[in-house]
Amino acid sequence: MTATEKKQLMAAACKVRMGVIEGTHGAKAGHPGGSLSAADMFTYLYFKEMNIDPKNPKWEDRDRFVLSKGHTAPGLYAALAERGFFPVADLPTLRHIDSYLQGHPNMNTIPGVDMSTGSLGQGISAAAGMALAAKHQGRTCRVYALLGDGEIEEGQPWEAFMFAHQYKLDNLCAVIDNNGLQIDGKVEDVMSPYPIVDKLKAFGWAVVEIDGHDFNQMEAAFAKARETKGVPTAIVMTTVKGRGVSYMENQVGWHGKAPNDEEYKIAMDELKAQLAEVEAM
Repeated sequence: MTATEKKQLMAAACKVRMGVIEGTHGAKAGHPGGSLSAADMFTYLYFKEMNIDPKNPKWEDRDRFVLSKGHTAPGLYAALAERGFFPVADLPTLRHIDSYLQGHPNMNTIPGVDMSTGSLGQGISAAAGMALAAKHQGRTCRVYALLGDGEIEEGQPWEAFMFAHQYKLDNLCAVIDNNGLQIDGKVEDVMSPYPIVDKLKAFGWAVVEIDGHDFNQMEAAFAKARETKGVPTAIVMTTVKGRGVSYMENQVGWHGKAPNDEEYKIAMDELKAQLAEVEAM
């Protein structure tokens, strides 16, 4: 990755984080913490990794993305808007009556959304089905799914992991956002899924561990995923919940709470300063 590419990704990630704050503040509800922890991954997927066309969101040979942890829709919407699927100006309408941007992704109303999600655990099953369908149809597209570390306390993801290995879905890449926090507290205290990496390997997956805020590590991980044949790949990324907004970082209370006017200003000022710093690099 060139220095210019990295700078562009860092700037886009700042804007995605601003979009998360704009959306949740406008809604007076939503899930900023996990949206911010995954903001760098959303950015990398939509601005570098995936083969997509914002002008033709239903293109049959596009790569697919499934937000299995559907409550972090503010992060996905911000990335889609920055990528040109719909206007950035619409982000503050999140969760409003008659807005197409509802609290969880809806494939029937939102350009760029490939699967309606919200019930935790189900998205990875849909992604595995998409990957199998692509193989049957002889398509070269890839399927990506983002799961939360709290989400994989559910049983259904492990059925999907087993299914994906059984059918050799090497066109499927699951990303697990290991930020360590869920709505009720620390993941390890609520219902520990650890050791995540060992369990995924036991289910026959190729596994890569990365810092989920490092674009160079993302580039290497996705390259390895594309090169891996015969088995699906999981990328387990360590992240900071609420990343980019000082008072939200590693604070479980910001899992599902919107910033008020004062908190909104603080967050936006911090993110604008980060963007200015990146642009000055």
